[in-house]
Amino acid sequence: MTLLKNKGNGVQVAMSAEEETTHLAHLEALKVEKQTAVDAAAQKETDKTNGNQKLLDLGLTQAEVDALTGQ
Repeated sequence: MTLLKNKGNGVQVAMSAEEETTHLAHLEALKVEKQTAVDAAAQKETDKTNGNQKLLDLGLTQAEVDALTGQ
């Protein structure tokens, strides 16, 4: 597969093998970065839920937990 790059004047030319490799590596790095952010957000939500449940297990009411956590 030959990737194309824009030359700025509307003309597209084929990327060299080195440019293709660099471009594909960059795209893969972006994909990993995005997945890491999604995983971190999911973990944060899980930690929040678990923390709230621990407070409820200690005998606090939902209103007290909400007041403590700013919900």
